[in-house]
Amino acid sequence: MPAAAPLSLAETTRKKITRRLIPLLMVLFVLNQIDRVNISYAGLQMTKELHFSNTTFGFGSGIFFLGYCIFDIPGTMLVALWSARRIIAGLVIAWGIVATLSGFISNAHEFYIARFMLGAAEAPFFPGLLVYLSFWYPAKGRAKAVALFMTAMPIAQIIGAPISAALLNIHWFGLTGWHWLLIIEGLPAVVLGIATMLYLTEKPAQAEWLEPRERDWIIGELDREHAQKNAERKYSVWEAVRHRETILLAIVSFCGYNIQYGFTLWLPQMVQKMSGLSPVAVTLLSAIPWAVSWPFMLLMGWNSDRTDERRWHVAIPFFVGALGLGLARATDSVPLGLAAFTVAAIGINGRLPAFWSLPNSFFSGTAAAAVIATMNFIGIIGGFVGPYVVGFLSNKTGTYASAVAYLLGSAVLAGILILFLRPRRSH
Repeated sequence: MPAAAPLSLAETTRKKITRRLIPLLMVLFVLNQIDRVNISYAGLQMTKELHFSNTTFGFGSGIFFLGYCIFDIPGTMLVALWSARRIIAGLVIAWGIVATLSGFISNAHEFYIARFMLGAAEAPFFPGLLVYLSFWYPAKGRAKAVALFMTAMPIAQIIGAPISAALLNIHWFGLTGWHWLLIIEGLPAVVLGIATMLYLTEKPAQAEWLEPRERDWIIGELDREHAQKNAERKYSVWEAVRHRETILLAIVSFCGYNIQYGFTLWLPQMVQKMSGLSPVAVTLLSAIPWAVSWPFMLLMGWNSDRTDERRWHVAIPFFVGALGLGLARATDSVPLGLAAFTVAAIGINGRLPAFWSLPNSFFSGTAAAAVIATMNFIGIIGGFVGPYVVGFLSNKTGTYASAVAYLLGSAVLAGILILFLRPRRSH
């Protein structure tokens, strides 16, 4: 058997960067998603114990995103201009503390305050990580890196659901399961935030774990990419933020977050309404759509990089998500409904890798950071609107049919709008 060809300098450098950075970033993002959406599982007990209506729970779940809005853009700009390592580590510690304290709420006002504070603490984390990845990955290969990092979203649902199911059964020191779910799931972020400060490397120039020639290669690639974009057109932050492509991306981001969190935060409640099963069984069933969506997210990121195409790799998943939501609305069968929710989850998550690679296809440097932050800021407003509208419509009608139709319409609109972007190759 002939010996395998040696890897090129580019391949060995990319692999080494991925092995060093992606595992920790994935773990942090898993914790981020668990602490963000575990309220959906806690809500199975909490809403009854604290006598919350659907509207109260939807508003409290969504107000997280209003807190998020306040620090999103300035925090992301600080990542680009000051220190990604320090800000990311500080955010992880801060949200871990707030998430843990959320387990001690006793009324609606405390619920609103806790969710608002959690949103403020998490605000620059996700867009900051996207900016951080742009310090290490050239455009060719970035969607794959983003896909690897963002598989944390379905992983969080896959592992978070059974852990949450187990914690819902705990009754210690006079506190019921939902209290302990929030308390225990918030603590790991505090520990890993400290580890992040010690482990992350700011930029390739400081990466002593790369060989000199590997450092030179990645720095050269990123410098060339930056120079090429500047040669085409150097945008100021203000020009980039009000650019036509940014406006379209921001609207699509609004629709995407609207669907993502309107669906994610209400999925356990919809499954419970459909099946009538216990909170523990519902929690476990709710993990199935996310488990199935995981490989599809990786596939979309890989194929987007392979074909150097972004728009259709965002539009098609949106349309698939709309199809799944439409099928879910058309059935009362538990198996068919769960299958439909799974199709919806494949589309909802499948759009992410190519979508969050798009800003760096048009902009670079602080302009790209500003665009990412703007997209996330507008998207986060959608993250508030989605859960609230689902809660409002379900409370008003007594079913989730109109709420699912609302999410379906958002998915179709987003899929159409993304195709109005001007085609732009990523290199």
